[in-house]
Amino acid sequence: MDFSGFLNNLTPATGFFYFLSFLTILTGLMVVLSKNPIHSVLYLIATFFCLSGHYVLLNAQFLAAVNIIVYAGAIMVLFLFVIMFLNLKQEDEESKTNLTKIAAMVTGGTLFLIFVAVFRKTQFGAFNAYSFDSQVGMVESLGEVLYKDYLLPFELASILFLVAMIGAVMLGRREAGDRHF
Repeated sequence: MDFSGFLNNLTPATGFFYFLSFLTILTGLMVVLSKNPIHSVLYLIATFFCLSGHYVLLNAQFLAAVNIIVYAGAIMVLFLFVIMFLNLKQEDEESKTNLTKIAAMVTGGTLFLIFVAVFRKTQFGAFNAYSFDSQVGMVESLGEVLYKDYLLPFELASILFLVAMIGAVMLGRREAGDRHF
């Protein structure tokens, strides 16, 4: 492959895609290879931001915003609280026996073989420029579908969330006579 021909055909969008892909793979590897769990969580947040950049390139701005708000925001704060609560500062190398290392290698190898089998069987559809709609991933078109076609399930989900919030408040409420710690 001619590298100069590749650079001549490189548009800013594809260049940004390759940069985001490289950054996503790099931060994903750093999540796994990092010894410090706090650094691992911070690399995972960076990975989520890179994935949100991919969503923006795919014209799915709503998914990008939800990915940042839910995963990079709420879930990662939860992970940080759990890591700080468990106090994982000390090295726990004696808990990693040869059996757990072999089990991890077998599980990872099995997952890799499953991915290879799935990608071999996958058939990709051809791109049709005439039927392409650039408004598919936009928030406005998603809102129209939610509030027209799926109004009943959307409202039922909101009632379910309301009941869950009321249940959480009721479970967390202190009774008269409870001790304050």
